[in-house]
Amino acid sequence: MTPEEKKEKKKELAKYKRQAVEIASEIHDIVEDTLWSDYVKMPELSEKLIVAVEKANNFKKEAGL
Repeated sequence: MTPEEKKEKKKELAKYKRQAVEIASEIHDIVEDTLWSDYVKMPELSEKLIVAVEKANNFKKEAGL
């Protein structure tokens, strides 16, 4: 893998990680601010977070990063 290819792979991995962090942030906001009214959103967000983290981890492994 060339240095440029590696750089592109790292950028793509950062995108996947950012997506997971954004979901985690939504969960955090609910826990901090609106747990008693928005708790019903937690199962769906949790599933999305699991998928996002697995996607990032799988990409990292496949890309050899």
